Amino acid sequence: MEMVPSEETQFVPREIHNAAEEPRVLCIIQDTTSAKTVNERLTLNLPASTTLTKLYEDVAHKAGYVKGTFDLAWGNVLDMAPLEHNSEMSLSESGFDSGGKRNFLQLTDKDGEQPQIASDESAAADSSGLDDSSQERFIGPLPRDGSACGSGDYSSPSYSYSSILSKSDTGYVGLVNQAMTCYLNSLLQTLYMTPEFRNALYNWEFEESEEDPVTSIPYQLQRLFVLLQTSKKRAIETTDVTRSFGWDSSEAWQQHDVQELCRVMFDALEQKWKQTEQADLINQLYQGKLKDYVRCLECGYESWRIDTYLDIPLVIRPFGASQAYGSVEEALQAFIQPETLDGPNQYFCERCKKKCDARKGLRFLHFPYLLTLQLKRFDFDYTTMHRIKLNDRMTFPEELDMSPFIDVEDEKSPQTESCTDSGAENEGSCHSDQMSNDFSTDDCVDEGICLDSTSSTERAFKPKSLLTFELFSVMVHSGSAAGGHYYACIKSFSDGQWYSFNDQHVSKITQDDIRKTYGGSSGSRGYYSSAFASSTNAYMLIYRLKDPSRNSKFLAVEDFPNHIKSLVQKEKESEEQEKRQREIERNTCKIKLFCMHPVKMMMESKLEVHKDKTLREATEMAYKLMELEGVVPLDCCRLVKYDEFHEYLEQSYEGEEDTTMGILLGGVKSSYMFDLLLETRRPEQVFQPYKPGEVMVKVHVVDLKSETIAPPISVRAYLNQSITEFKQLIDQATGLPAETMRVVLERCYNDLRLLYVPNKTLKAEGFFRSNKVFVESSELTDHQVPFTDSLLWKLLDRHGNTIRLLVLLPEQSPGTLAIRPLCQKGGEEPDGAFEGSQGNRKSVEAILEESTEKLKNLSLQQQQQQQGSSTSDSQKSSDTSDFEHIESPTQDADSNSSLCVAADNRELENRIRATPGGSGGTSSDNENQFACEERSDSEVNNDRSTSSVDSDILSSSHSSDTLCNAESGPIQLANGLDSHSITSSRRSKAHEGKKETWDTAEEDSGTDSEYDDNGKSKTEAQYLYFRAEPYSQDDASWETQKCLVVYVDKRITLAAFKQNLEPYVGVPSTQFKVFRVYANNQEFESVRLNETLSSFSDDNKITIRLGRALKKGEYRVKVYQLLVNEPEPCKFLLDTVFAKGMTVRQSKEELLPQLKEQCRLDLSIDRVRLRKKTWKNPGTVFLDYHVYEEDISISSNWEVFLEVLNEPEKMKSMSQLAVLTRRWSPSTMKLGSFQEVILESSSVEELKEKLSEISGIPLENLEFAKGRGTFPCDISVLEIHQDLDWNPKVSTLNVWPLYICDDGAVVFYRDSTEETLELSEDERNELMKKESSRLLKTGYRVSYSPRKEKALKIYLDGGPVKDSGQD
Repeated sequence: MEMVPSEETQFVPREIHNAAEEPRVLCIIQDTTSAKTVNERLTLNLPASTTLTKLYEDVAHKAGYVKGTFDLAWGNVLDMAPLEHNSEMSLSESGFDSGGKRNFLQLTDKDGEQPQIASDESAAADSSGLDDSSQERFIGPLPRDGSACGSGDYSSPSYSYSSILSKSDTGYVGLVNQAMTCYLNSLLQTLYMTPEFRNALYNWEFEESEEDPVTSIPYQLQRLFVLLQTSKKRAIETTDVTRSFGWDSSEAWQQHDVQELCRVMFDALEQKWKQTEQADLINQLYQGKLKDYVRCLECGYESWRIDTYLDIPLVIRPFGASQAYGSVEEALQAFIQPETLDGPNQYFCERCKKKCDARKGLRFLHFPYLLTLQLKRFDFDYTTMHRIKLNDRMTFPEELDMSPFIDVEDEKSPQTESCTDSGAENEGSCHSDQMSNDFSTDDCVDEGICLDSTSSTERAFKPKSLLTFELFSVMVHSGSAAGGHYYACIKSFSDGQWYSFNDQHVSKITQDDIRKTYGGSSGSRGYYSSAFASSTNAYMLIYRLKDPSRNSKFLAVEDFPNHIKSLVQKEKESEEQEKRQREIERNTCKIKLFCMHPVKMMMESKLEVHKDKTLREATEMAYKLMELEGVVPLDCCRLVKYDEFHEYLEQSYEGEEDTTMGILLGGVKSSYMFDLLLETRRPEQVFQPYKPGEVMVKVHVVDLKSETIAPPISVRAYLNQSITEFKQLIDQATGLPAETMRVVLERCYNDLRLLYVPNKTLKAEGFFRSNKVFVESSELTDHQVPFTDSLLWKLLDRHGNTIRLLVLLPEQSPGTLAIRPLCQKGGEEPDGAFEGSQGNRKSVEAILEESTEKLKNLSLQQQQQQQGSSTSDSQKSSDTSDFEHIESPTQDADSNSSLCVAADNRELENRIRATPGGSGGTSSDNENQFACEERSDSEVNNDRSTSSVDSDILSSSHSSDTLCNAESGPIQLANGLDSHSITSSRRSKAHEGKKETWDTAEEDSGTDSEYDDNGKSKTEAQYLYFRAEPYSQDDASWETQKCLVVYVDKRITLAAFKQNLEPYVGVPSTQFKVFRVYANNQEFESVRLNETLSSFSDDNKITIRLGRALKKGEYRVKVYQLLVNEPEPCKFLLDTVFAKGMTVRQSKEELLPQLKEQCRLDLSIDRVRLRKKTWKNPGTVFLDYHVYEEDISISSNWEVFLEVLNEPEKMKSMSQLAVLTRRWSPSTMKLGSFQEVILESSSVEELKEKLSEISGIPLENLEFAKGRGTFPCDISVLEIHQDLDWNPKVSTLNVWPLYICDDGAVVFYRDSTEETLELSEDERNELMKKESSRLLKTGYRVSYSPRKEKALKIYLDGGPVKDSGQD
């Protein structure tokens, strides 16, 4: 994660230091000229006296554009003129805020043309004219805004893509930060600026026949170095290098330690360079040697070994000390300072044959040519138990004399034991506290400073010049222990100048800036309470030995080996090709293209055409893109301006065939406010011209006699036309007489407006680009009634609110249908219920048609009663009332979710025929039979925020035989909540119903006071449209199912919908449940009877299941069995119903017979316990006297555990605590079974006494730890000994770190005197496999532990090996 430092961490060159007193203006510029740069930000921090002309110059330089080819405008002010280009007004005079306030600007196209990218020559010319104030002057992290990174508080440096196209004024090329690869960039720049390493890398030649170039680390480094030396870009990518490491994109988001990367990369290079001339390069340049010794102070006997090192880790602050070392020299002295082993730490001397006082320490023997010092700034604070960064001041010299750090005393003692170089065996382990793992090598080859072969006298008088090292690289870390940002300060050996390499930014710096990296400016030396406290200081120092005979210079381009010259030429050609491609990209118009394909219907694509291509050429390209060859002739196609959102044809381009696309589209832009449509026609047709300012109207002709609405006809009109003129246009298009024509505009969905003012313009009536109207012209008296009372309004209202639903009816056992009570009033007999068996059977379609006919007749009778008049249309047949938008189901529906009718419809026929009169159970009480309701607009608006989709999900439960998974994640809705599914009813004439509330138990339980216990409406309501017919599509996957297609007004309530379904289901509405089917066949029950179907949309699926529906105050509950000692401790049993006010014992009494019948569990009520279920965790034990809703909070879709007890219930009071315990036996590496312990209090002492009682472990030897994660808190037996927090120092269970406050907690315990089983390597591996398999099968992983840092690895074979079992 990248960090933004505080102002004190920014460094200003000495020459502009005096300017720091002047107020500065922070400008944040968004480049909106192309899609690639729209999310990038340019940051300038300029003196307030800077002129606008100078601002344009600085922005041009930073963005890589030619000055004068772009505009700057305020980013937070709309429609404001751009800033003047040649104004000498200062920023402060122009309204810019200073003092750290951010000024947001937008870089925009000038005169519709994108900015010109500066060429290399112009960029160089521009840069030469810039003074210091315009150059990048910060070596610290620059101000950033809006970049993606791992934390909201840290961000990576943002940059414009165009800004990396021109080389920095310094002549050096930066590296692009992939996300969090600043540590990698710092090390790569340091290696590149090391002459000996760069030259050796160039001398290595890649053999493509032996290795894949993509996975070759040396080759990709070689390419990178060549690009750094020869590229004309400002910064280059490192993705090819990281790809050769075997890293994927996720590694770019993982920040690592730069010293760790150095070790791993060197190791990888050594492996790749085996058996080449560079095989020992790393050792020759970076490896040193030291002696680790112990000397007896009594006899002088010394035991020692030689270790190798690649870097020297220097402690910043000694352990336990309050003061840090002040300099690198002090830390080096402390590194070799011997310690005395005395008292209990005495050393056993082989010569004295006893423990003696001794001196233990380190001596340097070889210094490497390139000396690397790591300042150990990251530590652990044992007081706060947090990782911290030490920001203490530690100075380091530009020239480091290493001669004082050679200890020569007592070297003359001959009584030493010779020991071979153990570096290979010990991986270079050095000081026990200070040295980390180093690479090892044989000591026969070393070109460093060898001191072990010379006498002490020679060593004492070694010329100082041979031990002087010159500082040339400082790798700086800015941030805290939680994360931060790396960059490098590197001195060039070519000119002696220091540079800051900060990702893609390279700038000159001074010695003063280097001194600012000493640290110490942050004040406190302890742990920083804020995880984001940051400071900028040196972390790694690299020195080079001053030796003129060995110090190399960089290879010049003309001195490159032949294979490098070839590589340079190859990369140059690649860069030129990229530049040409960018130029083409910059001049390419990219716009959405649509086409109404004669075969494939509406198609969408993206047309990419050069701005200089003509309209004719663009049409040919679109013709091929839309695959119209052989379908439509080319001369029958044209491109027109199109608005997809409004489905509006804006303009056609007659006579513009030879005009360039750049002119037609208004230039090359990142996005356009319009689209293009490839319009087609038949050969005999003629294209209609589309003029700007016209509006498009889709005209639907309505036939009141047949109650049909025709498909739309497109008519174009002008907004200033009157209604009379508009009717004449429709007359020409449809042939309907304008004199009797009624025109109804649908302004938005389901909002109808009758256009009756002849002279009113279309604009005044609310017409826009694309409109939808319904027209009707007849001689009926329907013209004379108010529009909202007319048949036209009713037909349009029904058309707009009718949806098509697919209803899957339940399967029934043979013989059960005849005995089921049908939809009848009490005491009524189902006359003629089985009369069909005595004669010829009617077809299912005929019965359905007859039923629907009578339903409709009843509806029309009700309307006549309400209106006080009759209409001639009351006898219309329902088979002519289909609407334009109701179509047959598609044949390619998903076979897993489509609902269909089986070939054998006998049961459905019988069910329909058993209905009295085939009318869906009509009775003398017609008004109650078709109970429904309408709601006011305010109630409907309330539905928009709390739709029935939400209530279904919140308040419904899964059926035990549905396809849904009780443990599934969030539900993906099949059709979503679109405008069609949640729109309001038109101006309702029905009474206003009760407004819905969501905070009562009655509402949650799915009932409403407007309905009685049978779900019947207590109030009269207007009939809403309902029609059902068999679903005709055959589908083998549902061959035993019965399915209906239901056309229903979505304003109907669930209660009325269920009543209308009664004839087809065959049982009263209280005896079946409605389940809505969502994506992936997940089903949820709809239980709120007073809610409408407004959330449903066309072709939504519904499943009907037999079973009692919920009554008022009831909740559906899922019961799971808790099996604590089974591999799967959570087993689903059944669905049941609990009621408000019921006691736990009463619920158990009702539950036991169901368990016996459905699950074959014959249980005693005194041996059964109910307890809270949270996910898979057992919780509070419910006592028999607890009352639901009073003592136990209950809700819909509630889940509960049932636990079978081996003995009568011991839990009698809420003050008791039930804990599940499990013994861990280290001597056998096994975990025992769970045993429940009942505690009377939350005392730790009582818990230990109970555990001692059941296990026999003495109280003083008993240790316990709380389990972590989801029940059963599984953990590997190889990790449990050290991963759990054993024997916490607390006296009660309800405090940290235990927090055991409720029943069901898991506690592991052990005998502290029990020895851990010693395992051989093979036994450990075998046990590890078994444990991995066990934990994988149960699905329990140790997910509770903090996220561990991902180990940094470089894969030599191109990538990590993935476990096939994970796929």
